[in-house]
Amino acid sequence: MELILKEDIDNLGFKDEIVIVKNGFGRNYLIPSGKAVLATDSAKKILAENLKQQSKKNQKLVKEAQKLADSILKIDLKIPAKVGEGDKLFGSITSKDLSDGLSKKGMDLNKKYIIIPGRNIKRLGSYQATLRLHKDVVVKYPFEITAEAKKKEKSK
Repeated sequence: MELILKEDIDNLGFKDEIVIVKNGFGRNYLIPSGKAVLATDSAKKILAENLKQQSKKNQKLVKEAQKLADSILKIDLKIPAKVGEGDKLFGSITSKDLSDGLSKKGMDLNKKYIIIPGRNIKRLGSYQATLRLHKDVVVKYPFEITAEAKKKEKSK
């Protein structure tokens, strides 16, 4: 079933994109919830006209997203985490932790636009996350997970 998306949907596509999905997913979820419409010939013509009008606005958005990407790539992010035996972490590091770390450095980025390999990290080391800033601007962001400094206990 061919549909035109009305909003960005994770792991499927971006707004105003024509996608092919299974009939049940389209009929039972996307269309009733208003997230997509059927891609008929008339709907495709309307979409083409809208995209033509939006192309100039889109170029400006791409430039802004690219500037944001450049400024984020300049940030050297080290996320401190509690460590157990060896290099295993207590808990795990997720896209929310990476988003929070970037926020502390002055770059607010929604966690849904951050993709961490394996969805979470459970060991110390250097990793790369994929940041989706715009449908045309996707960057690989390197970051490091370090051991949290242990607090010295005062003995009496």
